[in-house]
Amino acid sequence: MSKDRILMAHGSGGLMSQRLIEGLFKEHWHNEYLDQMLDGAVLNVPAGRIAMSTDSFVITPIFFPGGDIGKLAVCGTVNDLLACGAKPMYLTVGMIIEEGLDMEELRRIVASMAETARQAGVSIVSGDTKVVEKGSADKIFINTTGIGHVAEGVDYRPARMQEGDTVIVTGFVGDHGLSVLAQREGLRFSTLALSDCAALVEIAEIAASYGDRVRCMRDPTRGGLATVLNELAGQAGRSIVVREQDIPVSPVVQGACDMLGMDPLYMANEGKFVIVVDESAAESLLDKIQGTPTGQNARIIGSVSQAGRANVRIVTPLGAERILGMLEGEHLPRIC
Repeated sequence: MSKDRILMAHGSGGLMSQRLIEGLFKEHWHNEYLDQMLDGAVLNVPAGRIAMSTDSFVITPIFFPGGDIGKLAVCGTVNDLLACGAKPMYLTVGMIIEEGLDMEELRRIVASMAETARQAGVSIVSGDTKVVEKGSADKIFINTTGIGHVAEGVDYRPARMQEGDTVIVTGFVGDHGLSVLAQREGLRFSTLALSDCAALVEIAEIAASYGDRVRCMRDPTRGGLATVLNELAGQAGRSIVVREQDIPVSPVVQGACDMLGMDPLYMANEGKFVIVVDESAAESLLDKIQGTPTGQNARIIGSVSQAGRANVRIVTPLGAERILGMLEGEHLPRIC
């Protein structure tokens, strides 16, 4: 195996491919399923329902404050499964690697995925690697597919939202989008812009303890908080009203957005949930979420309103009300 760069021969399926798999991927990801080195993985899955999710990650740059493309790929799919009410169990990984990628960068990414998967309690059980000619990709693209088990009685769907339900966001919004933008453009702020990239297993476990009082969860990634709220409203056929002053935004994100003419409500997140919960359980759920490392800045931001008006309205600090629309066009390119 070349010690310096990825070569086309690493994707040939021959000896160099095997050395890459054995000397890098298997070394970091080994488990009882992957170690069998079959064409696929034969998995033990509990009886009942499963959730599946797949996502592709094409971010630039591939390393940023608070994370990297590998951590992002694991967290993104794990959080999608958690938002479905599933306990994540298994991941598959597909990599498209550009010829010439520094081998040490690939090793950092693979190690990051291994550590993130370990923390999230999932196993990487199967995968695929392709190498393309230099100029045909941007360093590395990663696809992850996840499988999780959905316990009996769990039903997280926007259709379950009811008038009066409370809307919670589990922390500052816009951190990931600003971190990637700052790294890509060489922007510097008095406080480092850190991505919120994290697998939200602990928050999901807390939410699960509230049973059917939790109506649904969603992770506001591309398009940000505003877009996800509109998706929920549209799928539920209900209106959502949020209070601008209650939406948590860190000083560094707010300051940067003011300077750059951007809106933090449309900036990407990779470690947040929007949770819609029965009003009677909202304060208790919020208190428990705020006791977690990733949920310290969680806030109640609004409520579900009447049926038949599928929109999102935001109340300004002066009491005025306006429609909060979905993201139109491209806000930040290549943020996940």
